[in-house]
Amino acid sequence: MSTPSEAGHDRWEPDLSAVVGERRQLINLAYRLLGSLAEAEDAVQETYTRWYAMSRQQQAAIESPGAWLTTVAGRICLDVLGSARARRERYVGAWIPEPLPDRTEWFSGRAGDGSGEPDDPADRITLDESVNMAFLVVLESMTPAERVAFILHDVFRYPFPEVAGIVGRTPAACRQLASSARRRMRAAQAPTPATAGQAGLVRDFKKAWEAKDIKALVGLLDPDATMTADGGGLVGTVLRPVEGGERIAEYLIHIADKAPGLTLLERTVNGRPGLVAQHSGITVTVAAFSLTDDRVTRIWAVRNPEKLRPWTEITQN
Repeated sequence: MSTPSEAGHDRWEPDLSAVVGERRQLINLAYRLLGSLAEAEDAVQETYTRWYAMSRQQQAAIESPGAWLTTVAGRICLDVLGSARARRERYVGAWIPEPLPDRTEWFSGRAGDGSGEPDDPADRITLDESVNMAFLVVLESMTPAERVAFILHDVFRYPFPEVAGIVGRTPAACRQLASSARRRMRAAQAPTPATAGQAGLVRDFKKAWEAKDIKALVGLLDPDATMTADGGGLVGTVLRPVEGGERIAEYLIHIADKAPGLTLLERTVNGRPGLVAQHSGITVTVAAFSLTDDRVTRIWAVRNPEKLRPWTEITQN
């Protein structure tokens, strides 16, 4: 025979499962809003902390736990974005969104750990066009309110009345925020969809870099290409973007000369073909690319070790 407390627990279990099951969706949302997996996980943890701080009677009174969790997570992210703008103004050098770790080797389509099994989807961010690096970089140019309204409505398809409840504005104001965000995206020449030839282009780039073939690198880079590096002041790197295909090629050869024993790995970076540089088994750089036709137009090289810990962990596991 069940005790009253046990019976109550049984009645609560389906709702508890539904609450826990929202975690993946919340991480997906928070990463796009914040551009940092670590900050996204913190925001979701804070969301659940607030949920479990309520009494069971308070929780039971909430008609839609998923909507409640999304609202709270969105508001937390909005607050984090506000403070993040001030922190990033003090950041040493360029700030690039934290790249998502992925075991998948895009040239084979199999898991990098050799098992051939995909990661648990509940623990991974959905990789689509809204997490590629070019898209996330444009998001960084938006105000916190624009970014939240745009992501909630245009990416996650929340109606504006629901967005208004999260952003704290009227539905009409949120519609204007999303419209402004779309103009920013268009003005920045938002990234084109991935194509089958991109993997081959990045592979050719890798081979030319490994061979220190500056002529080949220049041929693969758009003459007006730009490379931005993020070291966070913790490792040596250029503090300003390197502009022009020839200058980028020269800089890459300089890096190769200064770091003998560097290993380049073909990896998926935010859903697109990218490169991971390792030294003695430690990930030291994750490079994301923007490609147009048969040329590399943008390179984002994340070197801040605080953003790369997950990449070393998945390689060593």
